[in-house]
Amino acid sequence: MLYLGPSRLPIVGNTFLMKKLSKKLGGQYLALLKLSKDYKTNILGLKLGSDQYVVVFGRKLVNEIFVRDEFQGRPDGFFIRLRTMGTKKGITMTEGPLWQEQRQFAQRQLRQLGFGKLIMENLIQDELKVLLNELGEEREDVSLNKNISTAVLNVLWTITGGKQFSKDQNRLDVLLNLLRERSKAFDMAGGVLNQLPWLRFICPDYCGYNVIQSLNTKLFKLFTEIIIEHQKTLTSENRDFIDAYLHEKEEPKNRYFDVDQLVAILLDFFIAGALTTSYTLDFAVLATVSNPQVQERLHQELDKVLQRKQMPSMADKSRLPYVEALLLESQRFQHVVPTAGPRRVMKDTTLDKYFIPKNTIVLMSLTSVHHDSERWTDPEVFRPERYLTDKGEFIQDEGLCTFGLGKRRCPGEVLAKNFLFLAFTTLFHFYKISFPEGKEPSSKKPLAGILLTPQPYTVSLKARAANEN
Repeated sequence: MLYLGPSRLPIVGNTFLMKKLSKKLGGQYLALLKLSKDYKTNILGLKLGSDQYVVVFGRKLVNEIFVRDEFQGRPDGFFIRLRTMGTKKGITMTEGPLWQEQRQFAQRQLRQLGFGKLIMENLIQDELKVLLNELGEEREDVSLNKNISTAVLNVLWTITGGKQFSKDQNRLDVLLNLLRERSKAFDMAGGVLNQLPWLRFICPDYCGYNVIQSLNTKLFKLFTEIIIEHQKTLTSENRDFIDAYLHEKEEPKNRYFDVDQLVAILLDFFIAGALTTSYTLDFAVLATVSNPQVQERLHQELDKVLQRKQMPSMADKSRLPYVEALLLESQRFQHVVPTAGPRRVMKDTTLDKYFIPKNTIVLMSLTSVHHDSERWTDPEVFRPERYLTDKGEFIQDEGLCTFGLGKRRCPGEVLAKNFLFLAFTTLFHFYKISFPEGKEPSSKKPLAGILLTPQPYTVSLKARAANEN
């Protein structure tokens, strides 16, 4: 059976329809949802440039794409290779033996360097102590985004690069700006440049080629410089992930280890890890401050479990069910990755009675999962209680796709979850947070790119006294 979708123009297909709809509605993810409703289908067919796309909607179909072997491929094209300077490297956008070898090595090394262990928790707590010191007792009209992003980057970089970026403020600022600009430069389908790559020769500014090429070149240069610094001081001991990789590169049995591959992995770590975590926390703070009754209940729970000046730890998590429910609801309510993918179909297959040819590119609407009105009843309402029993016990909902499923499940899930829990509880345990008088955000609709980000907002911080809600 042929899947439904809009009619296609010669050569460009649905490219300009998607661009127009995305601009009108405020994001590609919203354009896809509208087309799904217009054509009354959970499997939407699109032609973007020369590529055939299928977009799937709803929990059942999205989960199938995540876990079935034939949907584990990644597309290969000009845009995919542009991010790694003309090669197909890294972990996120590769497949086959290279992906298997590099992913296994990365996961093994990250575990050895502290993922999921007390050492990682201590790193996070140290960063949060620095954050508290910077914020002080009281602040007016402050944006927390920079502080949050700095803390995330420092934890991630201590594990991968062996030292805090805060020791090099200029390098930190450069990396933050590059990552943010890159996340806004295109959508999950790659934008017009991915679908019509020849436009780079005709209108490189309009199609985004110049800005993406510039951002990628600067990121590649930054990480290459850091790797060279490691090579100059390399010893037999592994100080961090970069050292471990450089040592492994010298083993003759390893086929895919080289410096360019290491740069690409670092890009994957920071693009997929640092921004998603900081934006997720940013959304959670925004949702909590926007709902005073939520913050009041949060403070009540924190005060029952923690002493006034006590730093939260992972050992407290099981006694803070409302915190867990609130963070999960925040990720459902405003997930930073509204559309997952892209996946390449590795062989002819079927999906819910539809034939899907080999090399079709598949996108997954996570918004359709997280805002399914049949499942959630009131999906547009922020309500942490939906994950609590009548007795206030936390209910883990496996229906959410916050970190993916299957073989490509996010390798940084443990770090992200731990950071989110510790940072969120620390901020709200030590502060009452509100919008400055007269400065509540006029719109809470997110800004769209490859990631969703909150509209810029500021808050006022007031240190909490004992038993203060």
